[in-house]
Amino acid sequence: MAIITTTKRTERLRRTTPPTCKYWLAGRCNRNPCGFSHSLPTSPSNVYYNANTTYKYSKKPDSSVEKIASSSAKKAINCTPKAFKKPENCALKAVECRPEAISVGLASSSAKKAINCAPKALKKPENCAPKAVECRPEAEAISVEKPTKCEEKAVLIEKTADVEDVATVAKASVDKSRSICKSWMTDNCVDGDLCQNLHSWFYGDGFSTLAKLHEHNKEITGIALPAGSNKLISGSTDGTVRAWDCNTGRCVNMIHLNSPVTSLISEGPWIFAGVKNAVKAWNIQTGADVTLDGPKGQVLSLNVGNDILLAGAEDGVIYAWRCSFESPFKTVATLSGHSKPVVCLAIGCHKMLYSGSMDHSIKVWDLDTLQCTMTLNGHTDVVTSLICWDNYLLSGSSDCTVNVWVCTEEGTLEVTYTHTHENAVLGLYGMTDVEAKSILFCSCKDNSVRMYELPTFLERGRLFTRQEVRSFQIGPSGLFFTGDGTGLLNVWKWLEEAKVPT
Repeated sequence: MAIITTTKRTERLRRTTPPTCKYWLAGRCNRNPCGFSHSLPTSPSNVYYNANTTYKYSKKPDSSVEKIASSSAKKAINCTPKAFKKPENCALKAVECRPEAISVGLASSSAKKAINCAPKALKKPENCAPKAVECRPEAEAISVEKPTKCEEKAVLIEKTADVEDVATVAKASVDKSRSICKSWMTDNCVDGDLCQNLHSWFYGDGFSTLAKLHEHNKEITGIALPAGSNKLISGSTDGTVRAWDCNTGRCVNMIHLNSPVTSLISEGPWIFAGVKNAVKAWNIQTGADVTLDGPKGQVLSLNVGNDILLAGAEDGVIYAWRCSFESPFKTVATLSGHSKPVVCLAIGCHKMLYSGSMDHSIKVWDLDTLQCTMTLNGHTDVVTSLICWDNYLLSGSSDCTVNVWVCTEEGTLEVTYTHTHENAVLGLYGMTDVEAKSILFCSCKDNSVRMYELPTFLERGRLFTRQEVRSFQIGPSGLFFTGDGTGLLNVWKWLEEAKVPT
């Protein structure tokens, strides 16, 4: 029976390459010093597996050890879980994103491209039984006893379990890192690169932040890009409407109002701002300044459809004005039906208007007759946002859900899918990326904006802010804008090519 004789060099290598610390991977190791390695396992080309010990050579090994390791090194298995591999085919093509592109096409192939992140089980290496070899004079002879089949099987099971444990802990760390570090936001994080949370205002590939415009000192409630202008318009509860130069990013004009601005949109050359008991309107081409009286309380939502300006007010009524060149604005109707403030308005196909209210209901209105055709009761809290996508209606609510409504054969709308969040949903916004994939932006109460690919609701990335995002606007050439509760206006852009980590 062969006798195992080990050189001092082998003992030294065994001591310097301990297994990876599982508690360190989870960010919970408090040993100093720790007897295990605080680095991820690697798979060098010159590795010999024996029980639970991995021997890694930084220099060219002696000929005696080289003969032992040569056969097993050629068939060494990469122990890194596939969850860390970057998906291929990430190149993005540039397209022009227009404000009217909120209604977007299906992304049916998203689910088919999902990657299996489970680590593969280790296979038994072939022809790697160590053989007795003759050593050079400067090293002692090493002879290894050939392990039995039962011993080899035990080693294989133990190593496979180790790899699965590492993959589980690493995956938990990745899931945890989808949250921004609160200490980093206040410049107080002491963990540095070892912090398990994000030190970035966003995560995800294919987009980046371009600029931060911070002149408002309260919540931004509306962002608009008027037609035929190179100015970006923003309204805030600080009582001002600001105009930003799109080339320099500087504020070039500001209008002081006597009331907080709670909604703001643009239609053609007109800019509309909802204030208390009125809607303010400006024409950037003619310089006309109009005040539309009638609403009771704060105007919380605005939209334009079928040449009608619609304003949802705090009294639960929707006010409507007809727009024309001869007589710019003429009151045509007041749409009553909600019992509480009207929070959001959306224009759909077939000249339909959808309104969401604090009374937890959604009402459907015919824009030709301005009559309510049906009431939808699918939420248990405030309906905060509505968006029409293709032939679907999407509704977000403070009950932490996003409902997808579809029209039935009977002509009614019913919920076909519900996506649940951990926090209240504040706003829904839609656009396409540079690959023409449909992207839904979902602003949540936890100061984040989730990005989902439709129709699969596969998460694409997240945006983080110090306070809630309440406004969103699509721009040209892949630009989009967000406004948060601190008065910060962020400028984002879809990238023509996905970022490749270095």
